[in-house]
Amino acid sequence: MGERIHFMKRIIHINQHIIKRNRKSGKADPVITVKSYKDNNYASEVKILGPSKVIYRPHKPLSCGAHCWVETEAEVEIT
Repeated sequence: MGERIHFMKRIIHINQHIIKRNRKSGKADPVITVKSYKDNNYASEVKILGPSKVIYRPHKPLSCGAHCWVETEAEVEIT
């Protein structure tokens, strides 16, 4: 079982830059970013243990550049 993060808003998105870098280098660095108000965690797998929603905003991306992401306040298991 991986690390669990509790009871705060989280934004989960896929980092396309790391996917491209992995393709070029042959590596398998984690491409999933789980952001909260206090930190960023990187993972290859994330399990959301409660309600969540998927948001697509092509005209108002996140500051990191993500146009599509998941938001949740549920517990999240990161592996």
